[in-house]
Amino acid sequence: MTDPAHDAETLRERALTTLTTARARTTLLTSCVEDPDLTAQHSPLMSPLVWDLAHIGNQEEQWLLRAVAGREAMRPEIDGLYDAFEHPRAERPSLPLLPPPEARHYAAEVRGRVLDLLESTAFHGTRLTEAGFAFGMIAQHEQQHDETMLITHQLRKGPQALHAPDPKPAPLLTGPSEVLVPGGPFTMGTSTEPWALDNERPAHVREVPSFHIDTTPVTNAAYQAFIEDGGYDDERWWTPEGWAHIRQHSIHAPLFWRRDGRQWLRRRFGVTEVVPPDEPVLHVCWYEADAYARWAGRRLPTEAEWEKAARHDPAGDRSMRYPWGDADPAPEHANLGQRHLRPAPAGSYPEGESPLGVRQLIGDVWEWTASDFLPYPGFQAFPYKEYSEVFFGPDYKVLRGGSFAVDAVACRGTFRNWDHPIRRQIFSGFRTARSAGDA
Repeated sequence: MTDPAHDAETLRERALTTLTTARARTTLLTSCVEDPDLTAQHSPLMSPLVWDLAHIGNQEEQWLLRAVAGREAMRPEIDGLYDAFEHPRAERPSLPLLPPPEARHYAAEVRGRVLDLLESTAFHGTRLTEAGFAFGMIAQHEQQHDETMLITHQLRKGPQALHAPDPKPAPLLTGPSEVLVPGGPFTMGTSTEPWALDNERPAHVREVPSFHIDTTPVTNAAYQAFIEDGGYDDERWWTPEGWAHIRQHSIHAPLFWRRDGRQWLRRRFGVTEVVPPDEPVLHVCWYEADAYARWAGRRLPTEAEWEKAARHDPAGDRSMRYPWGDADPAPEHANLGQRHLRPAPAGSYPEGESPLGVRQLIGDVWEWTASDFLPYPGFQAFPYKEYSEVFFGPDYKVLRGGSFAVDAVACRGTFRNWDHPIRRQIFSGFRTARSAGDA
């Protein structure tokens, strides 16, 4: 029988580790530039970095110190300033935000009290405290904002401020460019992952016909072939909405790309480089991914197809936590956690491939799917409707798998991301699929 005290200590250690890892990353992202860069808005699509910093502290205070511990608000007058639904990103620079030193002090003071709380919290009794859910939710929230701040760093003009080693070259990939995923039922979503968020729940059975899916994400070289073939000038490949969008905004290549003579260059975190042909393509919107797939005679996978490719184990006839099994992600499995500041070459991480031989389903680039963001059967909003429920519908497309900018705590085989189909500043790519009967 499992020792309950040991379970509690294991949960406490996991919560401490994930909170500490997130805060170290937040500190890096907000200390590598001077304060004027923290208060500036580098794009109307993004908040000033100092807003994210104080918002992280405010959410932590609201959910852990107030909701879990029942304590009085530390700074109730700032709640409205850092309510993401009350103030759109474009408006946030005009708000009376906490200046950088005060934002740092506030976030640090909240964290100190949270670490004291963590020592005494019992991981049972309420849905928020069960298995340490609230602590896991806050760690995931901070890491999601760290990814958002990394996007802001990519949009920021100026010299390089962040550094990380490049991924290793990919091993030679000698297998097929696509694999067949057999048809039949599989269990999608989860009812058992303790820190899974509401839109991942509950587990339910989906019937998925046989389909083929790319072994790796679509590469820059493959996407360049689409460009050179006039893909951006041929209305045949685009939805009406996509065609109107790229014409209106004069889009002819992924975001941050520019042509220099016969080669393509891109800007990446303040550095201009030749576009690496073997990396997964990055910074494309859903319309671009969909158009490429049509040009290639294929399509984007549905969300259910993506998850079956990532989680289904045909030999055991079960759904795993990750493509490689149930073990938490390790460096040999996937490119996660801002360990690198770019995707790894296509074909990397053979130890992270699925039982069917699909690679890089976790990490590297978020992968657009064909599906709208919708609730699963039996969905229940928890702990608040604004996390998922208000976004359900045809205005948002689902992305899966995480990117190099995502931490493992916020990335699972069941994890769902979503965004408008026009978004390109996010770390998004894709892979394609086709139905089994298609030539």
